[in-house]
Amino acid sequence: MGLTIAQKIIKAHLVEGDMTPGSEIALRIDQTLTQDATGTMAYLEFESIGIKRVRTELSVAYIDHNTLQSGFENADDHRYIQSVAKKYGIRFSRPGNGICHQVHLERFGKPGKTLIGSDSHTPTGGGIGMLAMGAGGMDVAVAMGGGAYYITMPKMIKVNLTGALRPFVSAKDVSLEILRILSVKGGVGYIIEWGGEGVSTLTVPQRATITNMGTELGATTSIFPSDEVTKAFLESQGRGEDYVPLSSDPDAVYDRIIDINLSELKPLLACPHSPDNIKSAEELSHIKVDQVCIGSCTNSSLADMLKVAAILKGKTIDPSVSLSVSPGSKQVLTMLADCGALSDIIASGARVLECACGPCIGMGFSPNSAGVSLRTFNRNFEGRSGTRDGQVYLVSPELAAASALTGYITDPRTLGECPEITMPEKFKINDSAVIMPASETEADEVEILRGPNIKPFPEATPLTDTLTAPLTLKVGDNITTDHIMPAGAKILPYRSNIPYLSKFCFGVCDETFPERALEAGKSIIVGGSNYGQGSSREHAALVPLYLGVKAVIAKSFARIHAANLINAGILPLTFKNPEDYDKLTQGDELELVNLFEAIKTGSAKLFDKTTGESFELVCDFSDRQQKMLLAGGLLKYTKGE
Repeated sequence: MGLTIAQKIIKAHLVEGDMTPGSEIALRIDQTLTQDATGTMAYLEFESIGIKRVRTELSVAYIDHNTLQSGFENADDHRYIQSVAKKYGIRFSRPGNGICHQVHLERFGKPGKTLIGSDSHTPTGGGIGMLAMGAGGMDVAVAMGGGAYYITMPKMIKVNLTGALRPFVSAKDVSLEILRILSVKGGVGYIIEWGGEGVSTLTVPQRATITNMGTELGATTSIFPSDEVTKAFLESQGRGEDYVPLSSDPDAVYDRIIDINLSELKPLLACPHSPDNIKSAEELSHIKVDQVCIGSCTNSSLADMLKVAAILKGKTIDPSVSLSVSPGSKQVLTMLADCGALSDIIASGARVLECACGPCIGMGFSPNSAGVSLRTFNRNFEGRSGTRDGQVYLVSPELAAASALTGYITDPRTLGECPEITMPEKFKINDSAVIMPASETEADEVEILRGPNIKPFPEATPLTDTLTAPLTLKVGDNITTDHIMPAGAKILPYRSNIPYLSKFCFGVCDETFPERALEAGKSIIVGGSNYGQGSSREHAALVPLYLGVKAVIAKSFARIHAANLINAGILPLTFKNPEDYDKLTQGDELELVNLFEAIKTGSAKLFDKTTGESFELVCDFSDRQQKMLLAGGLLKYTKGE
């Protein structure tokens, strides 16, 4: 039986386990990346391991999230990360160099390599044929130290593409179509491989848009073949030597095959407040638009920006619309300036923001009250934009530009002839904003610079055999890490200060939760299906840990968040009978007994001491995860404490 692309990479990097779907495997990691919203904590964790030098082939620290420096906090974090990178052998991408996934695709990604990053959209690297996965900061820290990365062996979905995209229809529409088919839960437990004759019609930036959005399906990762298109992209970046061909075997077996005819797709939107709430542009043409944001790690490539510039050229945006454009990297911005496209964008009335994540994480450019904001981003969760009642739609760059001109949601196909763009054969290479680390002989002299906002991360305590605690919070389905630990310009500067950050925990759901949890001392949270979807931010586990949360009981968990909870020493448990969720009430006194035996057998008993009822729970952990929980989390387990 043949192998899929992902299975070939997994087989070449397998350290422990066997490739049976559902079993735990350990992978050797070639590359890691961090960004500054998660990086400070990841590097504090790496320091605590006590290793003098990273042991990966390549590790890069990017500054792209917390670039709004309205106080000392972000600047201090950046200084700390830069000093850590210099000391431990990590390349440092300075603020302004670009968004981590865009820059990594341009300058560092290699087909056939493994990559984990402390950002959930790390699967962007799958567009170039990498096995690229989002992970918690602790997992990245361990990988930098030479440790393996553990995942459950995924099943395989193949999306078979035929035809070719028509004018004004884009890779973003492919992403929204697969979200329409599968939903935000449909990719959980799978790797999605894109294949078929239609693949050859998609450029690497288009493929990267699709693998980036695969994160919203809950998939472990997404991947494209490495082919002649990949080779041409790498050669245009002056990295032709990094090319290796990768394809699935003709007799590879998939658990599910989905067919998409690219020729039949039309411009789509994801409506508030979920990436899988899909409608066509034709259906929504009556909706007035207040704001348009173009950029993010999903749609900020040179090709995307050139398309936008061509649509805007010689025109002026509607007076009622505020338009921002964020190029994905310094390379993209420079080349836009050199060819004159940047002037066309500025002349239209757009505001050009720096090469950073910006509005995607609520770091500036929030919409007006209840404002309709069209964004070429990957998430439209409630409140993520920085405006609590903002109405965020996810769209393609073409639809975004068209709507900015008319002031209404506009199918770009109504604009007339689609303007053609010409891509350069060679990209402009200037890596001066990537600072190389000190040599091993010089590293001992490098001082780590810590600001007053950088606080130690909370430490978990080893698992106890009995846990009695109140149910301090009950939430519904599809709770995201943005619900648990919000982003935004007011909160992100405190990502390295867990005590202060805790004040905002679950603020979108219940502003009184932090005070209630601290008063309880220890507590249990109950959630619905797909608990913890979205960002890989481990703060969504570390902050509840600080607040005394000992266990989370849910109908089901998102992969990365469940791993982050275990890493933090918090028990993630699921209802054996999902309807039991309805029988628990916030404020009930709960008790878990015989936990040592329960995690071995995979079955636990929950007693509601308030009502007298009892419930069966599933606690299906690998041997390694059991040891981690008993030790008090990943770091204690890694250090043998």
